[in-house]
Amino acid sequence: MTSSQDKPALLRQLGIVSATALVVSNMIGVGIFTTTGFLAGDLGSPSMVLLIWVAGAIAALAGAFCYSELGINFPSSGGEYVYLTRAFGPTWGFVDGWVSFLAGFSAPIAAASLAFASYLAFFFPWADPANSPYLVGSGTLGLRFGGAQLLACGLIATFTLLNFFGVSRVAKIQNVLTTTQLVVVLSFVAFGFWLGTGNWQHFSMPAARTSTTPLYLQFGISLFFIYASYSGWNAATYVAEELRQPARTLPIALTIGTVLVTAIYVGLNMVFIYGAPLEDMKGVVAIGSLAARRLFGPGIAGLYSALMALSLVSTVNAMVTIGPRVYYAMAKNKAFFAVAARVNRRWHTPVVAIVCQGLCAMLLTLTPFANLLQYFGYTLNFFAVMAVSSLFIFRRRPEWQKLRVVSFAWPLMPSLFLLIGLWTAVIGFWLEPKISSAAVLTVVTGALIYHFRIKRRAG
Repeated sequence: MTSSQDKPALLRQLGIVSATALVVSNMIGVGIFTTTGFLAGDLGSPSMVLLIWVAGAIAALAGAFCYSELGINFPSSGGEYVYLTRAFGPTWGFVDGWVSFLAGFSAPIAAASLAFASYLAFFFPWADPANSPYLVGSGTLGLRFGGAQLLACGLIATFTLLNFFGVSRVAKIQNVLTTTQLVVVLSFVAFGFWLGTGNWQHFSMPAARTSTTPLYLQFGISLFFIYASYSGWNAATYVAEELRQPARTLPIALTIGTVLVTAIYVGLNMVFIYGAPLEDMKGVVAIGSLAARRLFGPGIAGLYSALMALSLVSTVNAMVTIGPRVYYAMAKNKAFFAVAARVNRRWHTPVVAIVCQGLCAMLLTLTPFANLLQYFGYTLNFFAVMAVSSLFIFRRRPEWQKLRVVSFAWPLMPSLFLLIGLWTAVIGFWLEPKISSAAVLTVVTGALIYHFRIKRRAG
């Protein structure tokens, strides 16, 4: 009989560089390469487009500081699942993990893979998600299937298989992909301003708004696109159980990753606007391809379209790596389906959880792109708000380790994050009822599964 000591477990083998790479590659991806086209029509002003990215950065940095404090006190894999279980009980912990499975990782993986297809559409028009016919329904609740979905599913399947073979191997691949990603975006910003044929007058040229919602309310709805873009700031917390010296590594990785990505995001949006006026950006998904064509011409634009598609590969791999660790942590505590806790003896990876996530992400590629972004932006915002609010409970404990940056002007950091998050949640539910209702349905479904299956089995 095998003893508990002989059971395969996750290994502490990730340092600051690898943890920061996970944060950076989770953040730089689907959002920054796609959402400015939606923001152009929604907000109609270059200054407002830049302002909303800065507002998102402030919230993300405040959240990263708060998560750092949570992470050093609970240095185990699982992220919000661990925090919400300890603060509010197992029901909320399970629901958060269930939401992470659908909206936290599977949906972003699907969205990043569809964005990958959008950039390859520069060469292969059949790969454009807009050219995929409706399979069922239309509009917000419609499902699409075509070349874009086939390409996206192939990418997901590839990295799902690669993640079978151990986190150290995948981390090496991730480091290379993240380095490539950084080189692509930094060179695009540098060469765009240095050699590109842009125009500074674009910064004073507004666009006709496509939204009839008052601007101050639309700003709140559009923050869901920004939240989706910045959502990777908490990535390293999900692999805390595999970090060396987590009390030191986690805060450094989260802070450096968030600050670095913020600077990149602002720079990229400035070069996008420098390359093309806002009016021409409206509704464009592959916004980097458009800007590159205007700045450098079709030849160089093709090169950057390919490189930006490669950058999105980095994002897909990072999320495929991180997500199963959440389900593993839940199942290990008998709060999720038991098979998710199975770790392969040879590779020390949660193979079943990786496979289930890959299949779910493939199914979600059928959902229209913009709906995916808003759906996971809304749900992730809600649970991040709950996680940060748990600090007000945990800080009452005498043994709690407090970070100086969070203690400064307490409770400034968590209050700032909570105010922004609650404001966007209320406005989103009011003005986007279909998408927000889908998010609520996800939460309710998770609660029902917990009470009628998981809780009874655990009891």
